[in-house]
Amino acid sequence: MSFKIALLGAGRIGQVHARAVAANPRASLVGVSDAMQPAADALAAQYCCRVGSSSSFIEADDVDAVIIATPTDTHADLIEQCARAGKAIFCEKPIDLSADRVRACLEVVTEHKAHLMVGFNRRFDAHFMALKAAIDSGKVGQVEQIVITSRDPAPPPVDYIKRSGGIFRDMMIHDFDMARFLLGEEPVSVSAAGSCLVDSSLDGIDFDTATATLITASGRQCVITNSRRASYGYDQRAEVHGSAGMAGIDNPKLDLLTCANGDGYSTGPLHDFFMTRYTEAYAHELNSFVDWAAGNTVDVPTGADGLASLLLADAAVESASTGRTVTVAGAL
Repeated sequence: MSFKIALLGAGRIGQVHARAVAANPRASLVGVSDAMQPAADALAAQYCCRVGSSSSFIEADDVDAVIIATPTDTHADLIEQCARAGKAIFCEKPIDLSADRVRACLEVVTEHKAHLMVGFNRRFDAHFMALKAAIDSGKVGQVEQIVITSRDPAPPPVDYIKRSGGIFRDMMIHDFDMARFLLGEEPVSVSAAGSCLVDSSLDGIDFDTATATLITASGRQCVITNSRRASYGYDQRAEVHGSAGMAGIDNPKLDLLTCANGDGYSTGPLHDFFMTRYTEAYAHELNSFVDWAAGNTVDVPTGADGLASLLLADAAVESASTGRTVTVAGAL
């Protein structure tokens, strides 16, 4: 039996999710909604499904689940509508830019016993999963230090940045989730710094270069670096150091060829952005969502994970603006 899914949002990330649904033999895309009608029409034509309003799909009897890939400021309202309608919900991060609004939304989700999964796709990437497995199997011993590097090839448009919540809430929030995933303990303090080194016109609007240090109650450390610009491609790496050793993941290349000559070694180029770097992760993420929504025991990021990462982002914003270390203990 096919798991029938409606997609709200036909933009860049919506297209990624549509492709994942279409590739899953257990799921089918039955409808697409978007405020930009041509975008919805094009995606619906590509996947042979109908176009409608968000509310029509949320209330439709032939829709089992809804993927929310609309602008951030619509997420919480749509989650609540889906929860009340009894739909399984997959929502892109963040649930909202306000922690209080997220808490109120999660109360509705709990009240209606709804399934809500948040889109932290890196948990489903084979490389990060292997790193987590190395930790869980004891290969590094007790985790002591983690370093996470995330660099985009180029900044998004300024109009997007202005409504995104900024680099900590929009970009580094993925790394905050990964830090929690790998550390095995909740961070209790955040120290962060931000600069405008890529585009000076962002000064006073947001940072394009940022670093955050997270510390857990036992003293475990995680350092995260973000940049909106990497001249060499989409840079996604992580390293975990522990009492028994170290485990790390490097960037996958577009091809496996390595060449060597008198000038040294050269390898293939990196992926150009997340759409190609995480294609398999998005497919695995969608498959896990279908499993989880069907009632199977699957480890997926929930609304609580979304809130936890947002609180770390909020602490990073405060730290970067004040120059002080910010305590997050008890905030979850």
